[in-house]
Amino acid sequence: MAHKPARVYEVAFWDPPRNGKGIARTGTWASCPSFIDARYPFTTLLHQGLIERVFIADLEKNNSQVQRPWTIKGFSVDEKTHPEYPVEVELEHVDGTMRESVRAKYLFGGEGARSFVREQLKIGITHKDPIAHVWGVMDGVVKTDFPDIKCTIHSEHGSIMVIPREANMVRLYIQIASSTDPDWNPRKTATATEVQESAKKILQPYSIEWENVEWYSVYPIGQGISDRYTLDHRVFLGGDACHTHSPKAGQGMNTAFLDAQNLAWKIHAVEGGFADRAILNTYEPERKEVAETLLSFDNRYAKLFSARPPPASTVEAASETANSNSFEESEFVKTFKESCEFTSGYGVAYGPNALNWSTEHPVQSPLVHPKGTKLRTGRLLINADVTRVVDANVVHLEQEIPLNGSFRIFVFAGKPSVTTRALEDFASNLGRRGSFYTAYQRPDIQSVSHHEQDNPHSLFFSICTVFAGARSSIEISRDVPELLGRYRDHVYADDRWDRRVPEAKAAAHAKMGLDEEKGGVVVVRPDGYVGIVVSLVEGSGTVDALNQYFGTFCTKPLGAAVSQL
Repeated sequence: MAHKPARVYEVAFWDPPRNGKGIARTGTWASCPSFIDARYPFTTLLHQGLIERVFIADLEKNNSQVQRPWTIKGFSVDEKTHPEYPVEVELEHVDGTMRESVRAKYLFGGEGARSFVREQLKIGITHKDPIAHVWGVMDGVVKTDFPDIKCTIHSEHGSIMVIPREANMVRLYIQIASSTDPDWNPRKTATATEVQESAKKILQPYSIEWENVEWYSVYPIGQGISDRYTLDHRVFLGGDACHTHSPKAGQGMNTAFLDAQNLAWKIHAVEGGFADRAILNTYEPERKEVAETLLSFDNRYAKLFSARPPPASTVEAASETANSNSFEESEFVKTFKESCEFTSGYGVAYGPNALNWSTEHPVQSPLVHPKGTKLRTGRLLINADVTRVVDANVVHLEQEIPLNGSFRIFVFAGKPSVTTRALEDFASNLGRRGSFYTAYQRPDIQSVSHHEQDNPHSLFFSICTVFAGARSSIEISRDVPELLGRYRDHVYADDRWDRRVPEAKAAAHAKMGLDEEKGGVVVVRPDGYVGIVVSLVEGSGTVDALNQYFGTFCTKPLGAAVSQL
C-alpha cells in the first residue's frame, strides 16, 4: 500500500480500575471481526494529505491539474441559454489580483462544513443532536510506556482516543469541552501544551512525552446533515458540506469519497450517452440515507465512547456468536456489530431504485434473484478468490475490473458440461441487434487493440466468466463462446478453497449463493454494488431480463422494444 499506512487489527478499552487509581485495560475487540467477510480485515490509517497526493498524481497523469490558491465567488445555472454548459462559476485568486469565469456542465461543492455553495443555494443543515463538542487533535511522535496504540481511555481526568499513524506517529483526540458543560463555549480553545498536560494526566500511571508535534488543531464538532444534496441536478453537494459528525470513527473522508464516487460514475453514464439524466436523481437518496445512518451510528458511538465499556466476556460474545441464533444480543452487542460493519465499509446499503432491483422493480422475470442467492442488491459484491485461466494467477474476483465507469457482468458459468448450451445462448443473445450489450458498442470497435482486456466491445460493460471447475479442466477456445472469449483475461476457474464455505466444490459460486452446476449472472454497478442477479438458462430468458433491467434507465430502446421498431 502507498505510504505504508498504519494497520489496526484490534481496539482496546481502558477505564479506571474498580480498586485503585489510574487506568486498566477492561476489554478489546477486533477492528474487523470475523463475521464480516472483509478482503482486508483491518483498519488502515493514513494522513489525508498523503491520500490527496495520490489523487493529484492521478489527475496529472490524465492531463488535469488542481488550481491553487483560487476560491469560488459565485455561480449561476441557465439551461435555456446555455444548454451544453449551463453552469457558470466565478473564481478569484486568493490575493484578489485575478478573476476568471468558467462554464461547466456541473458544479460539485465539496468544500467542507462551511460550504459556500450550500450557503448560496440556501440549503439548511438539520442538527441531529443538540450536544456539540470541542476537540483537540494532535499528531506527533511520542515516547511512552503505554502498551496500546489504538484505544479509548476513560479516567477521572477525562477521556482520550489514541490512533496510530504512519511514520511512527500517533494521533490523540481529546474532548476539551461539551455543550453540556455549565461554562460551555463553542469557541473554547487550548494550547498544544495544555492538551499534552491533559493527556499526561489521563494516561497515569503511564508516562508520555512528545519528540515532535507534526500538527495540532482545536475545532468544534456537531452532528448535522444537509436538507438537500442538490436542487437542480446540476449543482451538487458532497462530503462535509452535507454531513458533519465527530471524528472518533474516522468516517468523514471515507464517506466523502463514496459521495464523489457515487455521483461521478452516474455523470459519466449520462454524459457518455448511456443513461437517462434521471439516474442523477438517485444520488441524493442513496448518499443521504448513508449519511443518516452514519450520524445515527456516530451518536451511539459517541455515547459508547463516554460510557464505561462492557466486560471483555461480552465483547468476545459479540464476535464469537455473531451468526448464532441462540445468543440473546444485548444493545451493546448489536451496536458493536453494526458499527464494525459500517466502519469496514461493508455496511453501506443502497435502497431500491432503477439501479438496485427489488420486488417492486419493473423487471418481474421469474429468473431474477434466483432462490438461494446470498447477494443483496445495493450492497457490495461478496469477496471471492478465483484462478485466472490464462496465467494461473490466483486473484480477487471483485477487484479484477478497474473502477472505469463500466458495469461488470459476472457470468458464473457453473459446470461446463451442464451449462454449455445456456452459455452459448447467453452469448448469442448478447450479440443480437438491440441487446443492451450491442446497443452501446464502442464507435472505434474495429480498431481496438488486441490487448484491450476490460472494454474491447463497449466502454460501459466488462464481462467476467467464472467456471465451477479446476483450471486445468477449462479450455477457453472450447468452453467459452467467442463473444465472451474476447475477454480471455477475465475467464476464471472457481477452484479455490474458502474457509467460509469449507464443503463447497466451487467456493465463489457458493459464497454468492448460486448453483454450483447451473451458475447465474450478476450485474455489478460501476461503483461495486450489486444491481441485479439473474439465473443462467437456455434460450433468451437471461438476456431478456437484463435488457429489461438496463432498459429502465438507458437512453436507447432495448430487446423486444427494438424488434417492434
